[in-house]
Amino acid sequence: MRVLRRRGEGGEYVERLLENELAGRGLTPPDRALCQELVYGIVRWQTTLDWLIARKTGDRPQNAALRLLLHLGLYQLFWLQRIPNHAAVHETVELGKRLGFGAQAGFLNAVLRAYTREREATELQLENLKQTDPALGYSHPAWLVERWQGRWGAAKTAQLLQWNNTPPSTCARLNLLKTDFAALAAAWRQEGVDFKEQQWDWTGGNLMFELKSHPPLPQCGSFQRGFFYVQDPGTLLAVNELDPQTGENILDLCAAPGGKTADIAQRMQNRGRIAARDNQPERLKLARENCVRLGVTCVEFQDSSPPPPFDRILVDAPCSNTGVMRRRVDLRWRIKSGELERLRQRQQALLEEAAPQLKAGGTLVYSTCSLEPEENESVTRDFLEGHADFKLEGQRQLLPFADGVDGAYVARMRKSG
Repeated sequence: MRVLRRRGEGGEYVERLLENELAGRGLTPPDRALCQELVYGIVRWQTTLDWLIARKTGDRPQNAALRLLLHLGLYQLFWLQRIPNHAAVHETVELGKRLGFGAQAGFLNAVLRAYTREREATELQLENLKQTDPALGYSHPAWLVERWQGRWGAAKTAQLLQWNNTPPSTCARLNLLKTDFAALAAAWRQEGVDFKEQQWDWTGGNLMFELKSHPPLPQCGSFQRGFFYVQDPGTLLAVNELDPQTGENILDLCAAPGGKTADIAQRMQNRGRIAARDNQPERLKLARENCVRLGVTCVEFQDSSPPPPFDRILVDAPCSNTGVMRRRVDLRWRIKSGELERLRQRQQALLEEAAPQLKAGGTLVYSTCSLEPEENESVTRDFLEGHADFKLEGQRQLLPFADGVDGAYVARMRKSG
C-alpha cells in the first residue's frame, strides 16, 4: 500500500519504489513475491480494476487511498487463486481501518463481498471485455491498442496485450569471461537455482538460461563473482548483428546499464578496445560496476575512451520501450503518442553523431526495444536517404507474440570504402 500511494504522487517508476521499500524489510521470499505480485498486478490492471469499482459505485469519485484499497481487494479476488475470498476481504477492510478509513469499513466490505457472491458472472464479463473492448479488457491505453490492431490485427494484438500482462521470466547470460557452463550449473544447483537452457538463432547454445526459481540473485555467490548477467534474450540480437571481432576498436554509444557492452567484450574475448559512452552519468556508473563484476577489462568509459575511427558502432538508442512493457509495468500509463516524434528526433541525432566516427568499411548497428515503426524502420530509412555512403545489410524486428522474447528492432548498415 505504501508503494502504491507513493506511485500516485508521481516521480519514480514503481519498480524502483518497490525495490526501495523491500530493502532491509526482512520479508520471507514468498512474502516478497506476494508483495511484488500485488504491486505490479494492480499497476498493470488498474483500468480494469477501476471498471469493477465503477460498476458498484456508479462512477462516484473515490478518495485515492480508498480506491487503492479496493484495488488490493479486487485484485486478490479476481487475479490471485491461492488467497481465499474471506481472507482477501477481511485483510483489506482491516488495512483500511489501520489507515484511518474506519468509517468506510462498511463500504469496503460491501463492495468486496458483493463481488464474492458474483464471482463467476463477473469473471465471464471480464473475459468478454477482452473481445468487446480490448483496451479495457487487457488494461492498456486505447491509443496504443488501436495502433497495434491497425498493424497486426485483433488476434495478434490480443496476444501482445496478454504478453504485457504476464510476469516476465528471468533469463541469464553465461559470462564466459569468468566461468564456463559446467561451473555455473554446479554453482546454481548448490544455490538452489532451478534453470533451463533456452536457445534462439541469434544466441547459440549453452549461453542463455531461464531461471525458473531462485533465491534473491544479488545474494548468490555466482552473481557476486560475475558468472552471469541477467538480460532478456532479445537484447543479444543487436550484439549478434554487430559481430564484434577480437582486436577491434568499437564504440557503444548508449552503453548503460552495460549488458550489451559486456556481451561485446565477451565476443571479443576481452581483446580490443570498447568505448562506452552514455549521456546519463549515473547509469554509466552502473555500467562500469557491471563490467567490473563481470571481469570486463577492455572497456574504457566516456572521456577516457579511445578515439575514432571505430571498426564498429552500436547505437542502442533511447526509445519508447513498447517492446518491454511486461517488464516496465508503469510504462503503458506514462507514454504518450506525442513522445514518438521527440524520441525519433533523438534517435536520428544519435545516428548522425555516430556516422562520422565509423571507419570506411565499418559496421553500424542501430537498435531499439520499441515496436513502433516511427522509431525503427522509419529512422533507418531516413538515415540511409541522407547518407549515400551507408548501405543497409539487414534489419529485423522481434515480436513477443512471434518470437517469445521482448520486442526489439535491429538494423545493420555498412559504410562504403
